[in-house]
Amino acid sequence: MTNLPKRRLGKTELKVTELGLGAMDTPQTEKGFETISTALDLGINFIDTARIYQNSEYLIGQVLQQRSKSTVYINSKTIYRDADGCQYDIDKSLKFLGVNKLSSYQIHDLKMKDWQEVMGINGALEGLKIARMRGLIDFIGVSSHELPIVKKVIECGEFDTIMVEYSAFYPESRDLLELARQYDIGVIIMRPLGGSGRTSSIRNQMKNTNFNLSITPQNLLKYVLSNSNVSTAIAGARFPSRIIENVQTASSKYVLEEAEKIQHENDAQLLFKYDRD
Repeated sequence: MTNLPKRRLGKTELKVTELGLGAMDTPQTEKGFETISTALDLGINFIDTARIYQNSEYLIGQVLQQRSKSTVYINSKTIYRDADGCQYDIDKSLKFLGVNKLSSYQIHDLKMKDWQEVMGINGALEGLKIARMRGLIDFIGVSSHELPIVKKVIECGEFDTIMVEYSAFYPESRDLLELARQYDIGVIIMRPLGGSGRTSSIRNQMKNTNFNLSITPQNLLKYVLSNSNVSTAIAGARFPSRIIENVQTASSKYVLEEAEKIQHENDAQLLFKYDRD
């Protein structure tokens, strides 16, 4: 067990480890069970999943069955935009995870075109509120890749958490993280290392080019965690070694100076351009 720092998840008042686990890709290898177990062994107490992440909820549930004393907050998500669909998904999530209640549940990948349906009569928000009244979930949130909708979610006052992309590759959401703090919304960061496969690309580029870039998987994580408006960063992992790496980074001193952040952003854009060429 490590001493991973914890942060307050907004008005939920949950104290979550600033390094979480994004479990979308974890079931894709034979090491998935060990990966999740390692995360819990090393003190990670926040795991993100979703109904559409194949076998993810089931795998997490298998691990939890053997760890009844573990304190872990599970966040899952639904792609349904209507009340009945949301409640159906929540019941399925509880079954696969083998728990009676989830810490938080989010509307998955919300887009501007979905807003009226989600917020209206018999919409997803109503379904999540009913599930909360039934004692099946504690807190309600949204994940989105569209910054205008993230702003609406924060300002409407209906949600407890927001999941948004933020990294040296994608610093555009920085102002919204500050806005979320003002509204006391818990901030969950997806793709803190740049997205699926990005860390492998970084390692390969460093081996195969003469680039002398500042960005490494460790510095990318430091970049995100240096932002005090972040509650937790859900770095994805398929193998235990990645969990160990990330925990070592998150357990160290990592507050970056502004000049370092700018350097990482510039180098991230250079690497992104190199990948596309």
